[in-house]
Amino acid sequence: MTKIRPLALGIIRRGEDLLVFEGRDNAKGETYHRPLGGGIEFGETAVEALHREFQEELAAELTAVEQIAVLENVFTFEGRPGHEIVFLFTADLADKSFYERDEVGVVLDDGARVHWLPMADVADGKAILYPDGLADLLSAQD
Repeated sequence: MTKIRPLALGIIRRGEDLLVFEGRDNAKGETYHRPLGGGIEFGETAVEALHREFQEELAAELTAVEQIAVLENVFTFEGRPGHEIVFLFTADLADKSFYERDEVGVVLDDGARVHWLPMADVADGKAILYPDGLADLLSAQD
C-alpha cells in the first residue's frame, strides 16, 4: 500500500536564485531540482523536521523560518506513483558563506549536488523544479 508522505522543504533564496539539490528520474530520463528538506517523522512538527533535515543534509542552521504555503503533489518517480503533502518554509542560512558559493556542495546523507538554481532557468524551461506548483507560487510572491 502506498502512503501519503508529509514533507518540509526550505525555500532559501539568493536574489533570483533558489537553493536546491539535483535529482535524477531514470525512468523519465529527467534531471530535476527540489529545495532541500525531507520527510516529517511521527511526533515531529514540520518546522522541527525542516531544522533536522538541514542539519542532516548540509550541517546547516536556519534562521527566520516562516511557513508560506502547503502544496499537494501527486506524481510518478522511477515509474512508481507518489503522493506528498509539502509544507513550504522560507528561511535564511545562518552561515552566510553558503551564499558566496554557486556550488554549495552535496547532500551529506546521499551525495546529491546542492547548488543555486536561477529561477529564470525554470521560467525558460531549461530546468525542472519540483514539487509541481512551486515555481508558480514563488513567482506570485515576487
